[in-house]
Amino acid sequence: MPKEPHPPSSVTLNVENMSCASCVARVEKAFAAVDGVERAQVNLATGKASIQLNREVSIERLIEASTQAGYPSRPVEDKGDQDDGEATRQLRRSLLVATGLTLPIFVLDMGSHFIPAFHDWLAHTVGTQNLWYLFFALASVVQFGPGLRFYRKGWPALLRGGPDMNSLVMIGTSAAWGYSVVATFAAGVLPEGTANVYFEASAVIITLVLLGRYLEAIARGRTSSAIRKLLSLQAKKARVLRDGKEVEIDIAEVRIGELLRVRPGERIPVDGDIDDGQSFIDESMISGEPIPVQKGPGDEVVGGTVNQSGSFTFRATRIGDDTVLAQIIRMVEEAQGSKLPIQALVDRVTAYFVPAVIAAALITFGIWMGFGPTPALTFALVNAVAVLIIACPCAMGLATPTSIMVGTGKAAESGILFRRGDALQMLRDAEVIALDKTGTLTLGQPRLTDYESAEGEDRDTLLQLIASVERSSEHPIARAIVRAAEDKGLSLHDSSQFESLTGLGIRAQIQDQTLEIGSATLMGEQSISTERFDEAAEQHANAGKSLLYVAVDGKCRALLAVSDPIKESTDKAIARFHGEGLKVVMITGDNERTAKAIASELKIDEVIANVKPDGKVKAVQQLQQGGRKVAFVGDGINDAPALAQADIGIAIGSGTDIAIESAEVVLMSDDLGKVSTAIALSKATLRNIRQNLFWAFAYNTLLIPVAAGALYPAFGILLSPVFAAGAMAASSVCVLGNALRLKRFPVGKKKGAEDASSARYN
Repeated sequence: MPKEPHPPSSVTLNVENMSCASCVARVEKAFAAVDGVERAQVNLATGKASIQLNREVSIERLIEASTQAGYPSRPVEDKGDQDDGEATRQLRRSLLVATGLTLPIFVLDMGSHFIPAFHDWLAHTVGTQNLWYLFFALASVVQFGPGLRFYRKGWPALLRGGPDMNSLVMIGTSAAWGYSVVATFAAGVLPEGTANVYFEASAVIITLVLLGRYLEAIARGRTSSAIRKLLSLQAKKARVLRDGKEVEIDIAEVRIGELLRVRPGERIPVDGDIDDGQSFIDESMISGEPIPVQKGPGDEVVGGTVNQSGSFTFRATRIGDDTVLAQIIRMVEEAQGSKLPIQALVDRVTAYFVPAVIAAALITFGIWMGFGPTPALTFALVNAVAVLIIACPCAMGLATPTSIMVGTGKAAESGILFRRGDALQMLRDAEVIALDKTGTLTLGQPRLTDYESAEGEDRDTLLQLIASVERSSEHPIARAIVRAAEDKGLSLHDSSQFESLTGLGIRAQIQDQTLEIGSATLMGEQSISTERFDEAAEQHANAGKSLLYVAVDGKCRALLAVSDPIKESTDKAIARFHGEGLKVVMITGDNERTAKAIASELKIDEVIANVKPDGKVKAVQQLQQGGRKVAFVGDGINDAPALAQADIGIAIGSGTDIAIESAEVVLMSDDLGKVSTAIALSKATLRNIRQNLFWAFAYNTLLIPVAAGALYPAFGILLSPVFAAGAMAASSVCVLGNALRLKRFPVGKKKGAEDASSARYN
């Protein structure tokens, strides 16, 4: 069945208070419980929820559902709330306060442990009990100052029966702080030999968790840099021609149909068509190609691109959310906010992970209390706290979305747009690349490629006569011949008695001569010999070119070969497909002979020829038999159904809007080599995700038993809660750092260089 390109309707909300993968699972569950919600996807890295609806649901109802679950949400358009930068600054302030108060505790407590002389000096000058009072004062400010955020978020979650990471930190640090308070002020109620304080553990844990979150916030900001770069490309002002005067206005005030002027070096404000003037325009932001493109009257210009030289006026055709740049931003945001199928495993695990961790901590406490050495209470408390702290599933929740954000952002910089994040995974699994011919493999515009003339003929003069006659025809081949003459600077003359010979060619009078231009059949009907061109004709026909014979006053004087030239990038792109182990198939409406000639030249594996526009879907279905994953690349309106039918549709960005809307991946230039780059980036992103998930799961699987004290009986090793907090923060930062390596993925390089250098990032 063909894919549905769009859900019935969707809503995007910013969600607050999420800190780990279990938070994501609870928010998704809360949204899914709302009647009318078809599916909810929540992205921890972006803090956004994408909610697909099967009927109308008020945004207020959705906000209420997430808020009741403990995670307030708001519309993305709401600018009144704090932005991510303010949240990061708040985290930084909390971290600085916590660090300033924790350092004295850490230095005095750890210093006395490792330096006996320092311990003795403190005991005699300050006194152990006075030190505990100082630690209590400093640790309490940390616990209920910077650490208050864990209570505000973790306690409600615990009461709802859905504990999250904040709950783990709250329980662990409260246990360490509370036990220390009892040991400091009521030591008599504790068993003999168990009156120890762990103020440094509670304070250091909070500080390290805040450090981890601050580093995460910085890294997340870097992962979303692609969106910020795209937003920065939008012009703020436009120079509009109104009542014969140039008026500078805000871009939001531009209306469709208005004339705008752009000066050298200025950014084009909206999409439109050039009315007067010409210039070279830097379109690298949409195509990834660094070479400026020459534009003149009638040519399209895209908002956000930069005018290099020359001044021109253009008429606005698309404004606001309809511009190409706005569509690109929307596509990248949707891709970064979506989930890959591989994320389903993570979601299932993390939904039960935090409750399982709390259970593991209780079991750890019970075992140490029942079977541990004296002081058993101390050992039980320390190890239970270590389990709570080290088991935070932050790294699991960040493993997939951060890689998606960086991968899709990197692709956008190169002119490759993943309209959906899951296209990354589907593209990696493609086994067959099916290619439309016209406009995809070829330029899509017939050109005069070969011109054979009889001996003694003045080639330019004859071509001038031929083009003068063809100028009266609207056939694409005629336009190709006229264009070839104009490119040579030949002036065209008027012809007379023009006659179109259906299915055969044309006849006309020019400069007292009769010209007949057409097929071999036309020449045969007029008893005109073409023998002198037989060898060249066979050669060009075998290459799949269209042949036209030219007779002047009843004698064959020239042979023209016209074809749709293959793009420069096509040959290398197909070689790269084969290098990736992909089967390459061409689907075309051309006849078998022409199609096979092109396929032979390009080393294409299979040809499906004589395909009518409505037959491309059946051709794709045929390729999908046996469960093969098929990627279809096309650019025209008649390609839209096939793009939707394929497992992964790839639209050439220079094609139609309908084709682009039917695809999962859009190439903003007509360079077929971008498909290979997209596949390579897809594979690199999936490898990066698997690496992240491996380390996230391995970290928790290996270190929870260590934190519980599994190594103590054999090796006497225990994991301090302080080191557990450090390891937990480090795991999240490592996952983010690994994802950020994708920013260095070498897009746009030659194949050999790309292969050599991409190995460093996977």
